Amino acid sequence: MTQFKAFEVTKEEDGSFTRAIVERDTSDLPEGDVLIRVAYSSLNYKDALSATGNPGVTRNYPHTPGIDAAGVVAESSDASIAEGTEVIVIGFDLGMNTAGGYGEYISVPSGWVTPLPAGLSMRDAMILGTAGFTAALCIHKLESAGMSPSGGPVLVTGATGGVGSVAVRLLSQAGYETHAVTGKASEHEFLRNLGASEIHDRSEFEDESSRPLLRETWGGVVDTVGGAILFNCIKALKYGQSAAACGLVSSPMIPASVFPFILRHVNLLGIDSVELPLDEKNVIWSNLASNWKIDNLEDFVAPLTIDTLSDAIDRILAGEMVGRGLLTHSS
Repeated sequence: MTQFKAFEVTKEEDGSFTRAIVERDTSDLPEGDVLIRVAYSSLNYKDALSATGNPGVTRNYPHTPGIDAAGVVAESSDASIAEGTEVIVIGFDLGMNTAGGYGEYISVPSGWVTPLPAGLSMRDAMILGTAGFTAALCIHKLESAGMSPSGGPVLVTGATGGVGSVAVRLLSQAGYETHAVTGKASEHEFLRNLGASEIHDRSEFEDESSRPLLRETWGGVVDTVGGAILFNCIKALKYGQSAAACGLVSSPMIPASVFPFILRHVNLLGIDSVELPLDEKNVIWSNLASNWKIDNLEDFVAPLTIDTLSDAIDRILAGEMVGRGLLTHSS
């Protein structure tokens, strides 16, 4: 048994939620095949929802959020995962109803664990985290559906967020003409440095027009926001191209018709990084460690400690976070 620090969210008797840094013991963790000493985690929008009592994310409290973790195996009952191995865990139930990466230790099933691929450090893996992984998964699925640099510009919505910013960098590195959508005029330089060739204000895409189609413009779309913005992007896809939907911060609903799908032969691709089978997750991580490896990952980092995490949660909920919040554990 080992004592460790954890960021814990508690539901009070009046229904409010409080946050505190507590001392826990590894014996308090759920039974799992692998005990991991966490070196890094990251801040995602889903973590902020967990930390504020969203029942669609977390049902049982007290709880330690953190849907991402990278660390070193401390104990293992699975012969294929040796003690001392550097590993990544994202998705599945981590940080939702299973104590997550905002604690210095996690205990998880071996089927959730990805050995850290050569070419990627634990720090790099958590700068990417679920958000970077999701961005790569969007591009992987879009390319599998036929997207290519010769097919026209690719649009990324919510481009200053975790998924959007990594998507802009990945696409630009891969030779795509990359356009970014944001409502943050102050972050245009940030997006240009990531490789965005053109930046559009979010208001250009918010019109809930009844027009069934817009001018064919996009050779692909990575959408992180949903709502009218997503459907306006779909209406402007080039014939046979696709939009990958991975977020709903604007709205989970879209004011849709079937016209673009029938008349333009376009596709709406759903992206889920949570329950994606481990072998498929491993492929994406291997790509991010090799042919999709991102230059200058430090450009994305907003450094966090367990002491500054609560304030960062409030910022991401307010839409004020830019890039990737990286939590470094002190132990």
